[in-house]
Amino acid sequence: MELKIIIGPKRVKNLKAWFSSYVKTFKFGDKELRQNVILKEEHTKRVCNEILRIGEQIELNQDEMCLAEIMALLHDVGRFEQYAHYRTFHDRKSEDHAILGINILNRYGILNGFEEATKDLILRVIGYHNRATLPSSEPEPGMLFTKLLRDADKLDIWKVVTDYYHRGNGQRNGALELDLPNTPGISTEVYRDLINQGVVDVNTIRNLNDFKLLQIGWVFDINFEPSLRSVRSRRYLEMILETLPESDEIHGIYNVTQKYIDHRLNGMREKQL
Repeated sequence: MELKIIIGPKRVKNLKAWFSSYVKTFKFGDKELRQNVILKEEHTKRVCNEILRIGEQIELNQDEMCLAEIMALLHDVGRFEQYAHYRTFHDRKSEDHAILGINILNRYGILNGFEEATKDLILRVIGYHNRATLPSSEPEPGMLFTKLLRDADKLDIWKVVTDYYHRGNGQRNGALELDLPNTPGISTEVYRDLINQGVVDVNTIRNLNDFKLLQIGWVFDINFEPSLRSVRSRRYLEMILETLPESDEIHGIYNVTQKYIDHRLNGMREKQL
């Protein structure tokens, strides 16, 4: 796919400079605020790296790579104002961080130098990145970039949460846990969604175990072969599983995810032959 859009590395560099200066305005106040601002800043940098890695493997051209990196750079720009104002990353307890990010980009005119079609594309993809499922009506190239951003974002969120779940200090971060209680058991609705290879409805989450299972279930929303291979090689699902209680239901969910990954990778291989 060739985009009739020219976006050079200089434009990416300028947006990175803006992003850095914008984030600095939130690095004040108490330790918890600074910690979570830095957490999201570092997440953004790694999502940029992830999207470039996937983009290279699916052979995007230079303009497409630059556009993908810009989307990754700006996808979570709403997180900083969200946390500073509400002290949570829980969209339902505050506001949708993707929509907030779009409003911030429009407020400051950050994309005003782009052609209108390119600006609209960037904003649409940012708006889609945190939806439960892919938009059904988005045409190409928007669908491609939406899939790219969602894969890159999930890969790094898995890194963030698995690092957190396996931390050695035992200190809890309510923002990463969405302030959910660490109570026993899992919800019937969560089990039902995952055993049927479905995305978990966030409204059915009752505790931290449910939230971890929701994160395992993200694998059903991964789009590209390089992303699936990364999930397996980095052992993200296994690392989450290790922090969940032993139960037939949870192991059943894990087995379903492994069969799903095998099936997807085998299907992708057959298409390449």
